[in-house]
Amino acid sequence: MTSSPLVTVFGSLHYDIAVMGPSRPRKGETVTGTSWHPKSGGKGGNQAVSAARTGVATSMIGAVADDDFGRFLLTNLERKGVDHSFVRRDALQSTGMSVAIFDDEGDYGAVIVSGSNLTLGEADVSAAQELLSKTTLLVLQNEIPDAANVVGAKAVKQAGGRVLINAAPARALSSDLQPLIDILVVNAIEAEMLAGVPVVETLEGALEAARKLVQTFPQVVVTAGGSGVAYANRDGEEIVIEAVKIKVESTHGAGDEFIGVLAAEIASGRSMNEALQKANMQAAKLVATPEAQRL
Repeated sequence: MTSSPLVTVFGSLHYDIAVMGPSRPRKGETVTGTSWHPKSGGKGGNQAVSAARTGVATSMIGAVADDDFGRFLLTNLERKGVDHSFVRRDALQSTGMSVAIFDDEGDYGAVIVSGSNLTLGEADVSAAQELLSKTTLLVLQNEIPDAANVVGAKAVKQAGGRVLINAAPARALSSDLQPLIDILVVNAIEAEMLAGVPVVETLEGALEAARKLVQTFPQVVVTAGGSGVAYANRDGEEIVIEAVKIKVESTHGAGDEFIGVLAAEIASGRSMNEALQKANMQAAKLVATPEAQRL
């Protein structure tokens, strides 16, 4: 392992189209929007940018096509200080993309088309073996195949690194992947799926979910939206942090900002309490920033 912290994100890259409107359309409804703009996205890409912004060395393993969307995403990673040496250019697939529709209250709904992200797998891990052998913390999500997450996690664990997974979007984690996870981060919906019990989106509900999930995962973080975040581990440590009170401009990307900062702080050797406090604060700052003002 290298003495300098290194965060590696193995995950998705999406070209996002953000559409602003007074409300999100209901079934069969057409809503007149006010503006739209392109932005770099995908949980993997967002989390890598967030981690790099803290100053911690951050690398991305992913896949885009050799098209305008892919070039846009690579330029963004380079501009934000993320090493994209192991982002593969796929000649057969299109670059992943999404459309997100925002309402006046800053909430949104989105549709993603995964494209090249679904081609990630063992070959990408093999190509990045040297990078993974130096990785302090590997960050995974559920926007790439479970099998890809398994081989990536195995490579890092064998080299002595740790694995954090943001289990989003919600889906069951395979029995091959579960034992490789050191830190699980989920929201209330994802926690409910994995725990198999109803989860209320309150700090108390988040902590109860973390207590349940820690029976399966060594460390668990459950975010509770505007209420805050709860943490539990197998040593019996529990942390509850209230949300920072801010004026909501847009919730888009808040979870990814939280994950990226959390990963960078953990990789740098901060205590979990320090890491959660910093991640909570940075996510709040993002939510308070209008979409048009985000660089």
